[in-house]
Amino acid sequence: MKKFLLKKLIVFVAISSIAFGIIGCSSNTNSSGKNSDVKSSSLSDIKSKGKIVVGTSADYTPYEFHKEIDGKDQIVGIDVSIAKEVAKDLSVELEIKDMDFDGLLVSLQAGKSDLVFAAMNPTDERRENADFSDIYNKEKNIFIVRKGEADSIKSMDDLKNKKIGVQKGSVQEGLVKDNLPSAEVKGLGKATDLVLDLKNKKVDAILLDSPVAKFNCDKNNDIELTSVTIEAQEDGAAIAMRKGSTELQTEINKTIKRLKDEGKIDEFVVEANKLMD
Repeated sequence: MKKFLLKKLIVFVAISSIAFGIIGCSSNTNSSGKNSDVKSSSLSDIKSKGKIVVGTSADYTPYEFHKEIDGKDQIVGIDVSIAKEVAKDLSVELEIKDMDFDGLLVSLQAGKSDLVFAAMNPTDERRENADFSDIYNKEKNIFIVRKGEADSIKSMDDLKNKKIGVQKGSVQEGLVKDNLPSAEVKGLGKATDLVLDLKNKKVDAILLDSPVAKFNCDKNNDIELTSVTIEAQEDGAAIAMRKGSTELQTEINKTIKRLKDEGKIDEFVVEANKLMD
């Protein structure tokens, strides 16, 4: 939900830089966090105001993350690249709002954003409060531990009674609670904070989407991937929108299909990997 990287994440969308400035193709991206008056997410209203407001949690590399480009902090990533394509196809500007993951659907329901782009899995619980696009990527979730500890974590049984860190409000949080009822679950707002907690021995392991997990292990030589993975029943990333957004949903699905047919998703992944260096 939110929810591959490097090699296996090559089923995803890469990263065009986005932020507060003009992005080509009539897309304007703003990560300032200013309150935009969204009010309605109907397709006609979005086109009428000439702007679509996207909520994201830009701490989830490679899907959405901050990158300094030409001396300016910008939000870039796979989801950002898709959002730009949606804005282009709708002929509107794009504004990005950055917030904690667990506030994304709240913001959507409050009318402060039109869409949520955050590698979000469309779980049954989330579908009660939002409509979703077609799945644009599928991925597994994998546990990370401190360097030298992966050899002792070979199965879910080895994680029983452990303290597990997850992103608050994420699919991973539900997966740990369902599959490891004896574990102590610690939820934090950002994936980067989970990595810090693991390194500082405040948790025994953390569970992340595999591309995000691999990225963090590549960048931190004191943590490592285990061989233990969990697949969600609704595994895959989709775009969230307010309930009843049928016309908007149809147009977004057209964009997703076009990107898949044109092979753009693979291209976006490659671009995202370059931006992570």
